[in-house]
Amino acid sequence: MAQETVPQTPYYTLAEGVPLSRNDTSTQIRTAGGGGGYVLLTSTQLIENLAHFARERIPERVVHAQAAGARGYFEVTDDIADITDADFLTGIGKKTEVLARISTVGPERGSFDTQRDFRGFAMKFKTRQGNHDFVFNNQPVFFVRDPIKFPSLNRSHKRDPRTNMPSSDMFWDFHVNNQESIHALMFLFGDRGIPSSLRHVNAYSQNTYMFTKSDGSYCYVRIHFLTNQGIQYLTSAEAAELAGTEPDKHVGDLQEAIESGNFPSWDMYVQVIRPEDTGDAPVDIFDPTKTWPLAKYPRRKVGRMVLDKNPSNWFAEIEQAAFSPSNMVPGIDASPDPLLQARMFAYPDAARYRLGANYQFLPTNAAKSEVYCPIERDGPMNFTANYGGDPNYIGTKVKPVRFLSTGQDGRAQIRPQDNVDGSSTPRRLDQVATDSLLPVVFSSEVTDRDFEQPRALWKVMGKQEGAQERFVDNVSAHLSAAHTKWIRDETYAMFRRVDEKLGRMLESTTEAAIKDRLGKNMHQTVRS
Repeated sequence: MAQETVPQTPYYTLAEGVPLSRNDTSTQIRTAGGGGGYVLLTSTQLIENLAHFARERIPERVVHAQAAGARGYFEVTDDIADITDADFLTGIGKKTEVLARISTVGPERGSFDTQRDFRGFAMKFKTRQGNHDFVFNNQPVFFVRDPIKFPSLNRSHKRDPRTNMPSSDMFWDFHVNNQESIHALMFLFGDRGIPSSLRHVNAYSQNTYMFTKSDGSYCYVRIHFLTNQGIQYLTSAEAAELAGTEPDKHVGDLQEAIESGNFPSWDMYVQVIRPEDTGDAPVDIFDPTKTWPLAKYPRRKVGRMVLDKNPSNWFAEIEQAAFSPSNMVPGIDASPDPLLQARMFAYPDAARYRLGANYQFLPTNAAKSEVYCPIERDGPMNFTANYGGDPNYIGTKVKPVRFLSTGQDGRAQIRPQDNVDGSSTPRRLDQVATDSLLPVVFSSEVTDRDFEQPRALWKVMGKQEGAQERFVDNVSAHLSAAHTKWIRDETYAMFRRVDEKLGRMLESTTEAAIKDRLGKNMHQTVRS
């Protein structure tokens, strides 16, 4: 019978490995009375402990600071080799290690989980060809399509720089002046605005990606991860109660489910548009404020992600995790989606600030495949061999390197003469116009088309018992805290562009709530 190995009790040491007889002492010159003492600089244990304590925190994420996280795997269940050469997405039965982090967006770390907010859903796939990251959200559309607006959007959802408190005036001032966000607002204040748990949310790419093959063919895709636990949500009242009684409800729920063996899973699907069909698309396919109609572009299943392992150390595995849309393996590429391209810079740039230039070497971020990039080396906290004496410049013959051969990388070589009729005249949304070869100053405009899909969503709510009324109540609860009358009026006008009845309902409900609150305040003032 095999004997069970009992782990040895470790010896306590300082950070440099020096063993000590106790861990609760400091070196002092004691005073005559016996109660006081002067601590000496030779008290290395105390000084090391205090110095490290002041440096335990790293900058928190500007967005997505509060999160849950877990590990698991992705398994290919369906064949999509006709549209991509991505190794981890092809070959039924193939499994790939996954790290996932699911977060609120605006609130800071330590805030309560049950806030009405989008949820970020980041996934790192540690493939045989390097790390591939999907950095998605739990709603199918985003608030803006112009990357210049991205920082302002997030600032408006955070704290007022004057009061350091959330501000409904800031929130609605931004949105009435950037009304392409109306579609996302319809989701945010709808029933799905507060998920009951992170196991019960979907994940959507929102941005458009390219799936490519080594033969030069490619297609455009939107990617969906649909929960197998079903969509479940909280009412505002339920969420408020949990905020006071179980502020870490979502973090705890995910950990408890995995610990009990109830492993959550999501099925991956793609919507596909062939390049020759882009001109027939009913929406701008590179606009993340719009969905692609499922009736025209049905979902195609790819595989399943399962989360089955909790982190053994939160800071090491989840807080130090870094995700970026720029991490793409062969077979997947960026589309002409301006917001996606800006995110490809912003996310790794944030990681370099927050974690340091060598964040990719942290175990939670490190690729499972071989990494050889000797022109990126040195820097703070480089705990690798730093490529030894290998040349640190390109073009060397001292130590030659191999490169992926053309046709092996799965990246499409897009040809200008790629029209259906063989002409060189650009007719597709993905081709550079011959009169646009010089840089231009660009900003998209809000048109009536930005209200078509929100109007359709409002009609869908009308078929669900009480959904429209709950939506109005949710918006009104937020908007009634806006003190500036013209901001409220502009908000009513924005929602009237969705539906006249919606605008009227919102105005009457909100103004009645404000009047009622003022009446109560006056009554309390008189009583006092």
